[in-house]
Amino acid sequence: MTPTPADKRPTPSWRRTLYIMVFCQVITSIGFSSIFPFLPLYVKSLGSASALGTEMLTGLVFSSQALTMMIASPVWGAVADRWGRKLMVERAMFGGAVILLLMAFVRSAEELVLLRTIQGMITGTIGAANALVASIVPRERSGFAMGLLQVGLGAGVGFGPIIGGAVADAYGYRAAFYVTGALLVAAGAIVAIGVEEHFVPPAKTGSRRPGFWKEWRRILSSPGVLTTYTLRFLDSLSRMAFIPVLPLFALELMAEAARVNSFTGLVIGSASAAAAVFSIFFGRLGDRTGHRRIVIACALAGFFSFFLQAWAGSGWQFLGLHLVAGAAHGGIVTGVSALLARYSRCGEEGAVYGLDNSINSGARALAPMLGVSIAMWLGLRAVFGSISLLYLGAAGLALWRLPRTATCRAPERGAKS
Repeated sequence: MTPTPADKRPTPSWRRTLYIMVFCQVITSIGFSSIFPFLPLYVKSLGSASALGTEMLTGLVFSSQALTMMIASPVWGAVADRWGRKLMVERAMFGGAVILLLMAFVRSAEELVLLRTIQGMITGTIGAANALVASIVPRERSGFAMGLLQVGLGAGVGFGPIIGGAVADAYGYRAAFYVTGALLVAAGAIVAIGVEEHFVPPAKTGSRRPGFWKEWRRILSSPGVLTTYTLRFLDSLSRMAFIPVLPLFALELMAEAARVNSFTGLVIGSASAAAAVFSIFFGRLGDRTGHRRIVIACALAGFFSFFLQAWAGSGWQFLGLHLVAGAAHGGIVTGVSALLARYSRCGEEGAVYGLDNSINSGARALAPMLGVSIAMWLGLRAVFGSISLLYLGAAGLALWRLPRTATCRAPERGAKS
């Protein structure tokens, strides 16, 4: 049996580190999501220093961060495997704090777009947290750990917009950035003080350390990894494609147009809550029965849910079906993260979850354009029908291509035993 590398042996403090990271996941998620409700209004209030319109600048504010994160995440992940995953978590939190504080002082929407572009390059707390937790938690408990992280993420995203909107209404847009920056500084300090990482750098073998491209190719060649990344992409694409058209579809379903905004918020919030609650349930269940089964079952549930949503006759029917989709999403997110931990080599968690974060960011950047295009050509209901087909394809791909067994393997080179 191949010995476990020194930096991969579960330490007695892994539970403590996990709970600290979940708490910090809540804080950082509140911070990053708290600016979402008013970003378009902030763009409008700043005005343009060029010929670009408000609509174009608003789109750039949202898409620029996702695009640069897609590019930067794999690089930061590979750096984490060389210098330590805790360091990358601190980089994402403290770096994000600086950037978001600077957003309070911008003088034009173009400056805000620039800072959002830089934010995507230096943050990425979710991928960094996943890599750190995966490196210290026993592999047989990876589903439980990833489920807890998802609960923290869901809780933060649920409360963040409420807090940010309230602060912006009471004290102004710029004050909300001060609060966000303070939250990220606090989270970074907690990680710096409370988290222990017994990181052992890869040992030198007398030859040059493999470059990023070679490391990424090696990860993608591991059985099951490329398929798991594809499942992440399909799930993220499906969860974001309907967001731009959701208010319009709600308007079609609701009898009272005045309640559309509240209903749209209820749909998104309740689905996020369902994902958070069921992620830990499916994580524990997957640790016992296998995460491959969980991913297949949840993808099928997503297929049936979105197929029926396309035929919903009332807002409450749609809400109930979307709750099922949210729960299924929680199972897929947790299952995919746990499978990545089990399919990949020990000691490569940073690169593995960096690529994962990049793929997720790419899907988030593409999804809104996909959803709007389908709605324009085929109608609003076709968006939900198309998403159901994506989930059906994901279920078939998982059934056909995911290996039935998976264990963490020692790296081919470099880790001390």
